[in-house]
Amino acid sequence: MTNPTSVAVLGLGNMGSALAAAFLGAGHPTTVWNRTPAKAQPLAAKGATVAATAAEAVAAAEVTVICLSVYDTVLATLDGADLDGKVLVNLTNGTPNQAREAAVAFTKRGASYLDGGIMAIPEMIAQPSALIFYSGVPETFQAHQELLAVLGPAKFLAADPGLASLYDLALLSGMYGMFAGAYHAMTLTGTEGVPAVEITELLIPWVTAMTAALPMMAEEIDRGDYLSEESSLQVNKDGLDNILTASWQQGISAELLAPYQALIARKLATTDARVSVNSIVELLK
Repeated sequence: MTNPTSVAVLGLGNMGSALAAAFLGAGHPTTVWNRTPAKAQPLAAKGATVAATAAEAVAAAEVTVICLSVYDTVLATLDGADLDGKVLVNLTNGTPNQAREAAVAFTKRGASYLDGGIMAIPEMIAQPSALIFYSGVPETFQAHQELLAVLGPAKFLAADPGLASLYDLALLSGMYGMFAGAYHAMTLTGTEGVPAVEITELLIPWVTAMTAALPMMAEEIDRGDYLSEESSLQVNKDGLDNILTASWQQGISAELLAPYQALIARKLATTDARVSVNSIVELLK
């Protein structure tokens, strides 16, 4: 590699270690730091330089990638480090406001700041299936886009440093909603001795097929026009009523799905029953 960018990685949990290994594999001089030094040894064996302090790691690199537990730890870890002229890429999971506050704090200290959201597990890093959102200083992303692409496809959102966290949490919300439904399905059929593996074999193609409805749902929500009767409030309330009743009769909790049913019931109380179920998003605003 001609003139490879030097990188520091702060935080060597499973994800941080995967990020550092990806940079090393791509030929970038990589300095690593972790509060527990022993975690750095596998990377040292691959050629990483182990820094004694976070400040030392930052000083050694053009770009510092941060992957710690929470934003408070990020701020505490970089307290006292010389950030003037440095590029910080914070891939710690957090909230949009935390990202914005970090951007202000680090910019005041002379750093150029990007915030990011990793849509991948450690095993996916450096693979095409990984996706990482970035937001913050556009020029900084453009200057280091090739470096960041080492970790996986890199999508820049906007100058607002909070957007990467927002997109990250939005996608995770969809994931957790899917998991909640799957937990309920497995538990419901489990009351009759059906193995979770068996119902999952049927659940995967069913849920996959239902994702085809998402673009239409999104268009309705963007328009704010819910006159479609294909999936009405009443039809969905009837279905959820049956799910909840059957769950109670089978002796299991329905608390993962009950809030959804309650929102539909609230909307039904104020609008035509034929209105699309997608209209319940108005109650979330």
